[in-house]
Amino acid sequence: MDPLSQFLTGPRAQSAFTLRVVMDPPFAIDVQDEAALTVIVAVRGNAWISAEGSPPRSLGPGQAATVRGPAPYMVADAPGRLPTVVIDPGQSCRTPAGEHLEPTMAQGVRTWGSSPDGRVVLLIGTYQTAAAAGLLVTAALPALAVFDENEADPVLLKLLEHELTHTDLGQESALDRTLDLLLLQLVRVSARRAEGVLPSWAAGTRDPIVAGALVLLHQEPAEPWTVAELARRAHVSRATMAARFHTAVGQPPMAYLTAWRLALAADRLAASLATTAVIAAEVGYSNAFTFSAAFSRVYGVSPTSYRRSAQNTDPLADRVHPN
Repeated sequence: MDPLSQFLTGPRAQSAFTLRVVMDPPFAIDVQDEAALTVIVAVRGNAWISAEGSPPRSLGPGQAATVRGPAPYMVADAPGRLPTVVIDPGQSCRTPAGEHLEPTMAQGVRTWGSSPDGRVVLLIGTYQTAAAAGLLVTAALPALAVFDENEADPVLLKLLEHELTHTDLGQESALDRTLDLLLLQLVRVSARRAEGVLPSWAAGTRDPIVAGALVLLHQEPAEPWTVAELARRAHVSRATMAARFHTAVGQPPMAYLTAWRLALAADRLAASLATTAVIAAEVGYSNAFTFSAAFSRVYGVSPTSYRRSAQNTDPLADRVHPN
């Protein structure tokens, strides 16, 4: 199971927050929800999206965008506008001065905005989970990515719009699965793009030798892998495996394996009552002491402290980048 599959179906997967947004210009929505990842689809009109470290990008009908969290981003009818609405964690909304807007912005079931028939219509799906595997997923994406009509599957976009505008049995599950499929497609497109690809596990799937190694690491993380063994399985030299993996993924194979093992462990700690020793063995550590030392070095807290915080309050996953 690769990081994207783990992110979508793992033990910490949560229902995405999905909404149809209808707005009349002028508007500027300052999104500070600290979500892990957001998918935005333009249905009608044009919007501008600004994210930290990325220039404003225009989004028109039939286009989609992904925004990597937890940094804030802005959605507006024109670049440079001052915020008119602020979205806080938990998806509560207010004016910049602090006045609550939930009663005035509600426009029906799963519809929100300044007008029931706004000139700009967006579909927004927000993955609020802080699963550690999700950090490996978001690391494969730029802060802001825009996908043209030929890259965003129009069938999925229409299905997402249909589910948001029609109340029926199993609507939440249908929305989750449709959004998951759309995100899966957009991550694949991002990994295939010839320019601007970030080194990551997703980019690594473009190289057949590296892709084979990643499959082994993802499917059998507890195995005592070495670069030499990965190279033997791929029928290449150790030097070739090490060089191609580092170029595609951005780190050596064993460093990536450590990040993957610890991400799996972090999600297991937060979602189960299994002992540290059991989880250590599941992800490939010979004893709990070695595992605890490695976990503390990367996450800044012991496995026990991480579990306590993750199960009682918000997860600590935003404190560390597994890469």
